[in-house]
Amino acid sequence: MRKNTMITLRKRPAGNGKVYLYLDYYPPLFNSKTGKTKRREYLHMFIYEKPKNYVEKEYNNDVLKVAEAIRCKKTVSIMKEKNGFFDDANDNKDFLEYFKEQAFKHNSGWLVGYNHFRIFVEGKCRFGDLDIRMCESFKEYLLRDAKVATLSIANHHPRPIKRNTAAKAYIIFMRVLREAYKDGMIRTKLDDMLEKISYERIDHKPFLTIDEVMKLQDTPCIYTVLKDAVMFAIFTGLRISDILTLDWSEIQEAPDGKPCIVKCFQKTKYNSIVYISEEALSYCGERSTGLVFKELRRSMTGYPLKKWIESAGIEKNITFHCFRHTNATMMLANGVDIYTVSSQLTHTNIKTTQVYSNVVDFRKREAAEAITLRGKVGTNNKK
Repeated sequence: MRKNTMITLRKRPAGNGKVYLYLDYYPPLFNSKTGKTKRREYLHMFIYEKPKNYVEKEYNNDVLKVAEAIRCKKTVSIMKEKNGFFDDANDNKDFLEYFKEQAFKHNSGWLVGYNHFRIFVEGKCRFGDLDIRMCESFKEYLLRDAKVATLSIANHHPRPIKRNTAAKAYIIFMRVLREAYKDGMIRTKLDDMLEKISYERIDHKPFLTIDEVMKLQDTPCIYTVLKDAVMFAIFTGLRISDILTLDWSEIQEAPDGKPCIVKCFQKTKYNSIVYISEEALSYCGERSTGLVFKELRRSMTGYPLKKWIESAGIEKNITFHCFRHTNATMMLANGVDIYTVSSQLTHTNIKTTQVYSNVVDFRKREAAEAITLRGKVGTNNKK
């Protein structure tokens, strides 16, 4: 049976007539968060090894009293944790920093959720500040006041976030609350007391037809690199974040001798292989080193992209991400199975890919009309 951790105040000579004070944990204290054990904890305090006068003796006594008080407080804290009691000291710890740590363990979506909460609390939030009222207020903020983060200087009036973005940010917030409860940082399982923001049903995602893609290809664009990046996105389904960071070293030769991309994609944080065609590769230009689309800037995907689409006579509300939708619908329309499409798009959940299948209506029509008894010999016709 494992012994209770005992904490002893110990001393270590530091030279120059001084002695450092530290706490000795035995058996070593296990930290479930980091998975590591801790045997010593230095207090950043010292006493005089041989006090020369009354002042130094009094100084030693006072410092030792403070060190002993810290030892006692640590002992009580461990006992409370062992017996299921909450440590009141957690109330004053920084929840915002904890949220940030959790976000960096996951993906960029978590960082978006963290940034919305950081703006909501104006950069300050302790664990003790968390309660149902604050959590509900954050929900209302996401639904009414949260704005899309933008780096575009031209956009002086950022637009409100969409409902589904708010729903995702709130789910992330609830998951962080759940982790905080598991780690013993908050007393109440707040996430069980909260209602999620319902997702808005999306029947289809905007995409371009093959005719519209050809119109766009035939229409001059003020930025050649933007046009190449768009066509590359249509042929590969890559997100703008991955196209901006695409390096020539990540375009490699697949086992079949044709090109592929081997990359750690920004959203999933996993290394994946995406097979690409020679036609897609042609939009990358001559092979070089460094970034593939060196001149490409995220700001080009705003107003310049919109004007180019309008000049092509396309009236749909198309963003750069819609070219990813276009790639998915084209693959499905050409008979590629949904699991292969999901793999090509580096989706972690097949349900994400199934949204695209709803727009390929003519395939459903073909399937519906594939079964018929008309004209078959031996069938009984209904009179």
